Amino acid sequence: MPVDTSYAGRVYPPGDVYVVSREKIREFAEATGATHPAHTDVEAARALGHPDVVAPVTFTVVIAQRTEAQYVEDPAAGIDFSRVVHADERFTHHRPVHAGDRLLTELHVDAVTQRAGLSMVTTRCEIADESGAPVATVVSTLAVRPEDDA
Repeated sequence: MPVDTSYAGRVYPPGDVYVVSREKIREFAEATGATHPAHTDVEAARALGHPDVVAPVTFTVVIAQRTEAQYVEDPAAGIDFSRVVHADERFTHHRPVHAGDRLLTELHVDAVTQRAGLSMVTTRCEIADESGAPVATVVSTLAVRPEDDA
């Protein structure tokens, strides 16, 4: 089944609140090799003016991918994740992410196009705190290879 191009323009409302914990930040920092003490040491983070440990800048991909799953896992969308190649990811930060943040994410399917047999899907995750204040924007582009691609 090809990727359904009619999904372009859809907006998925925020799901559950994502609670950012010190442990999740520590695990992400370790997994990505982010060694700055502000990612794991509260006092080091506070010395830099943060209220708690601060997430590495790419941490928001964890939140974005969780939100994108509602689109990618929709059988009618036609995305076979085994055929997905990650083409691009861009982050715009409106403020740092800290332990204790409670974040909501709205998913936008900005584009679904066909190019030389590939389906190119661009999503945008608008991450905000519970008051609605913007925290980060994550734009992802996925290339979905066709089924007959060997």
